[in-house]
Amino acid sequence: MSERKILLVDDDAQMRRSLAFNLQQSGYQVITAGDAESALEIAQRETFDLILMDIGLPGMDGLDALQQLRKIGDIPVIFLTARRRELDEALGLELGADDYVTKPFDLDVLRSHIKAVLRRSGRRIEPGVETRCVTAGDLEIDPSAHTARIAGKELDLSPREFDLLHAFALQPGKVLATPDLLAQVWGAEFVGQPQVVYVHIRWLREKIEDDPNHPRRIQTVRGVGYKYQIQER
Repeated sequence: MSERKILLVDDDAQMRRSLAFNLQQSGYQVITAGDAESALEIAQRETFDLILMDIGLPGMDGLDALQQLRKIGDIPVIFLTARRRELDEALGLELGADDYVTKPFDLDVLRSHIKAVLRRSGRRIEPGVETRCVTAGDLEIDPSAHTARIAGKELDLSPREFDLLHAFALQPGKVLATPDLLAQVWGAEFVGQPQVVYVHIRWLREKIEDDPNHPRRIQTVRGVGYKYQIQER
């Protein structure tokens, strides 16, 4: 199996050198950039399995760069940030980032997050189960084409929003506990981080509910999790 290729974007030269060395020692091929503009140029020329990007970059910051990257392709992105409390992490996730790691971080923790995101981006689909089209009332999901429609209208969903809605559609009316959603959609590494689910539920409701503040489709079951309520055609 060929090396996974990572684009590392950070304006701290020492951080870039150290992190690139350690990731290379872990078996990854690493290309580095010191700013978002350079990273975008590189991403247009070369193919990457993952991008590690600091948010607080000079010039164009990581959030703006992510919007531009999404025009290039659906490359998995992990944000690196030292602004844990100042940053609205939900914004980064809503824009399509797959994960974030706060500085300072333990290298083993970062490696764990990298492996989890790469594994998820490989689309772990069980033949005959997750590839089949799913219908739940007026909701239709085609995992093979990665499309979702409500009342015939196609939804514009991020990869994680799609996976979350798919999980609900497979078991309509059943209460899905938050830890189970984390394990199923994000992976076991995220168990203990329920805020990831809360954020994505909020964004998903804004895209599929007539009134996100009074949701009819994705309903909260207080103290347990959520369930998808079928809406008839």
